[in-house]
Amino acid sequence: MALTQHDIDQEMAAEREAYEKRLAGGAPVEHHPRRDYAPYRSSVLRHPRQPAVAIDVTKDPEMVELSSPAFGERDLTAIDDDLTRQHPGEPIGERITVSGRVLDREGRPVRGQLVEIWQANSAGRYAHQREQHAAPLDPNFTGTGRTLTDGEGRYRFTTIQPGPYPWRNHENAWRPAHIHFSLFGSAFTQRLVTQMYFPNDPLFPHDPILHSVTDPAARQRLIATYEHGLSVPEFSLGYHWDIVLDGPHATWFEEGR
Repeated sequence: MALTQHDIDQEMAAEREAYEKRLAGGAPVEHHPRRDYAPYRSSVLRHPRQPAVAIDVTKDPEMVELSSPAFGERDLTAIDDDLTRQHPGEPIGERITVSGRVLDREGRPVRGQLVEIWQANSAGRYAHQREQHAAPLDPNFTGTGRTLTDGEGRYRFTTIQPGPYPWRNHENAWRPAHIHFSLFGSAFTQRLVTQMYFPNDPLFPHDPILHSVTDPAARQRLIATYEHGLSVPEFSLGYHWDIVLDGPHATWFEEGR
């Protein structure tokens, strides 16, 4: 019998109760989720069961890059940060502007940081060959962008409001609308990946990926805020979202996923 949303909601409630008991017993705040968070079924499948494999990069430095992501095939262009101008036609959906700062644990700007995003289109479908959601593709929206942070650590993207989509974690499972963010340091192995959500999404209480971030404060830091000053007149609504790389106020990153 397939797991229902009620089953998952009960599991998430049990995880929250267990977390509160650990806090009451003196355990530290958990800023990052466990890799085997049970309500998120595929995290259990990905949970490492063997010790990490040590690679001697002094003998074979290319071994690290074999399992690491690669940069784009070209340098950044003027339209890489505007996902609404990457094709000849207009994409379908509500245009939005997403901006914020990349900061270190002391609140200092991280300059020249490569920030990449990818997302579903307004119908909740990714432009990916393995996508299985039967929503329509948008020929004028690929859903990927990138930019470099400026001298104040600031990034900015123009894109389309992504739609929610079903996934097969359990019966009638739906992901809240979100944008994936990737940040690179000075090397391939310094990549960090996270997700940005939109305020007041009705799917928040039912999403085990979001709730795998057990600490409520850390979970809230994944949600952007609407900022009217970022809205472009007669063009797009504006959302502000800062990314903190380390420390007690760090943004949650998908470690090990």
